[in-house]
Amino acid sequence: MTRLRPSVYLPVGKYRTARWWEGGMAKRERKEAEAGGEVRERLLSGATELFASKGYAATTVREIVERAGVTKPVLYYYFHSKEGIYLDLMREPFGKFTTIIEETLHTAGSARERLFRLCLMAYDIFVENIDAARVMYSIYYGPPQGAPFIDFDAYHRRFQEAVLQVLGEGVRDREFRRVKLHDAMWAVIGALNVAMEVELCHPPQSLGRDGVRRVLELVLEGIAVKRKDSGEKGRKR
Repeated sequence: MTRLRPSVYLPVGKYRTARWWEGGMAKRERKEAEAGGEVRERLLSGATELFASKGYAATTVREIVERAGVTKPVLYYYFHSKEGIYLDLMREPFGKFTTIIEETLHTAGSARERLFRLCLMAYDIFVENIDAARVMYSIYYGPPQGAPFIDFDAYHRRFQEAVLQVLGEGVRDREFRRVKLHDAMWAVIGALNVAMEVELCHPPQSLGRDGVRRVLELVLEGIAVKRKDSGEKGRKR
């Protein structure tokens, strides 16, 4: 007989945390759990679609498992709860986001190309996880939905710091003119954010990756040290 822990209450409402011994699992549930990554991805995909269309609070575990074609114990096996599936949904894209920031800061190359790399890869992650982005926007900008707290601002601050650092290195190496770094940072991030929001809200007008690069080229061209200027400064020395 399957043994369940008592029900507990969280801000998102009442849920029952199901735990069971291997011997107590039904054959179908064990088979579904052993299916591995495919079942896990179906659960994540189904939950993402439901969170994006209905909202986190309005989505139930029953709807998620029905969408994935599995049973509740299988969801509990992989994620333990609705809160767990939400956290995993956000963990993957933000994990990639953190990785590209750190790689950009420790990769050799010009400041210009490193900024292109950072911004274009961030754009790629956003587009690849557009439904997860929609969920994040609804939770961050919308009314409270009882979702587990994620410090989205911390990721945004880290991105700002990375852009500032690369811009500063570009000024130091005389790729960029001496400008107010925070102004330049907001110009770069602003261009990227607008491209992302167009992708999210007005897909037919999407700039696409090439369009984002062209816009960033215009921004960076505005602060670039011209060869003529660089040569004149060199002669004065």
